[in-house]
Amino acid sequence: MKRSFQSTIYVVFVIVTFIALAKSFMVYENPFNIYENPLVWLALIGFVLVLVLKEAVNVLAIKRATDLQNEKEGILPEEPNLWIKKLLVKWTKAKAIDQEEDIVLDHNYDGIKELDNSLPPWWVYMLYATILFGIIYLVRFHVLDGDNQTMEYNKAVAEAKAALKEYKKSAPVDLITPENVTLLTDASDLSRGKAVFNLNCASCHLKDGGGQIGPNLTDEYWILGGGIKNVFNTVYNGGRDGKGMIAWNKTLKAVDIAKVSSYVLSLQGTTPAQAKAPQGEKWEQE
Repeated sequence: MKRSFQSTIYVVFVIVTFIALAKSFMVYENPFNIYENPLVWLALIGFVLVLVLKEAVNVLAIKRATDLQNEKEGILPEEPNLWIKKLLVKWTKAKAIDQEEDIVLDHNYDGIKELDNSLPPWWVYMLYATILFGIIYLVRFHVLDGDNQTMEYNKAVAEAKAALKEYKKSAPVDLITPENVTLLTDASDLSRGKAVFNLNCASCHLKDGGGQIGPNLTDEYWILGGGIKNVFNTVYNGGRDGKGMIAWNKTLKAVDIAKVSSYVLSLQGTTPAQAKAPQGEKWEQE
């Protein structure tokens, strides 16, 4: 009765756990990505370990029962062929206890004797491997002047920067920078730029761009330079330290900064209700 109850509990556990794990994997976009759902993977590993442990216990129990039955019937077990012991002897050259008299040295310190054991082969082979590695290392880096870690790092960084620069030439809008931004004139882009401006910029520049806390955006004078690249850079990275506009690159997407910058430039030449006096220098496009 007890064994039947344990088996029932085990079967229920396996079924319920399997269903729970299956549903957990189904809710993830990348179910087999261990970085996305590490807890589920830990649960899966634990589940597998439970199954393996259960089967190992069963095998040991069966073997124990078989040994007891053989003992009752007077059947002596065969001497096991312990290959692991043979392997250890081969790789350690260890002497059996009854053979230690052959390697005892003449040293005797208060009854403590010393054995002249051979160096284990695995240790000797590792020593040879380190010597070989040292020779290769010496030739590679000190004779042939190979790249060290610092040089390899600098080369990798340079290659990455070059690849990034090449990628940015055909990058999507989310990777717009002051270097590759272009003036947008499409009505939909300017409409989006106006919405961003009214929500984030009008409190300092007024809705018509006439300026209040911030400078007038409708005249030809700019504190940090005019043109789409300069305006985008000012919005993206912020104005003058300590008294200028904050950087909006953490709040707005690059594409929205490009649209609001284009909208700001579209205010050039308009007549605001209360225009603030010009600030900065007159900007002329080169």
